[in-house]
Parts: sequence; structure tokens; C-alpha cells
Amino acid sequence: MKFDDEKLTASLAALFGGLTILIACIGLFGLAIYMAENRIKEIGVRKVLGASAMNITTLLSIDFVRLVLISVVIASPLGWWAMNKWLQGFPYRVSISPLIFVAAGGLAVLIALLTVSYQALKAALANPVRNLRTE
Repeated sequence: MKFDDEKLTASLAALFGGLTILIACIGLFGLAIYMAENRIKEIGVRKVLGASAMNITTLLSIDFVRLVLISVVIASPLGWWAMNKWLQGFPYRVSISPLIFVAAGGLAVLIALLTVSYQALKAALANPVRNLRTE
């Protein structure tokens, strides 16, 4: 058939893309655990001084969101260039909408927030007295 190669490429890209996202989420989760553990005393002091769980979760999550946004800004032009190069091989092609890259960036931020928010909430809801007493 005419598009058998593209169908095979699409199925392999979906498989390896899903695997890449899973590995990235596991790494992001490990990094969130490491950062929360390193900042456990800071979180305890902030809780004692009256910070809410939402404030602490935002404090821990904003660094990850910033990194994901930087990666989206770097990856979007590269993705647009690669897609245009690939589409030049077809006689009939469609234009690539910037909305696709905005949606992909939003999905990446959402995945990062879901991955990090569990550990951030766990650190925010921990007993600050126990964390501050460990020295």
C-alpha cells in the first residue's frame, strides 16, 4: 500500500513516545522526591510560620514548571522544522498550526504538575515538628 511505511513509523513513534514519557515521569518523580527531601527543614519552617499546603506545593512545583516551559520553548521550533522537512516529501501537505505546539506544551506542563504534585503535597502535609526535630 501507499502509506505502509508511515503507518509503521507512526506505531513505532507512539510506542517509543509513550515509553519516553513514562521514563521522564519516573525521573521527574525521583527529582521531586530528592528536592523535597533536601528542603524538608525549609518546608517545616514555612509550615510553622503559617504557610498553607497550597503555598508549599506551589513553591515546590514552580521550579519544575519553569523547566518544562523552557524545554517547550526550545523544542517547539525544532519540532516545527522537523515536521516541515518531513512533510516536504508529500505532494499534498497541510500547514502546521501553532495551536498544536501550544497544546503539546500545555499537556507537558500538566503531566509534570501531576507527577510532582503528589510528592509536593506529601511534603506539605507532613508534620513540621518531626521534620524540624531531626538534628
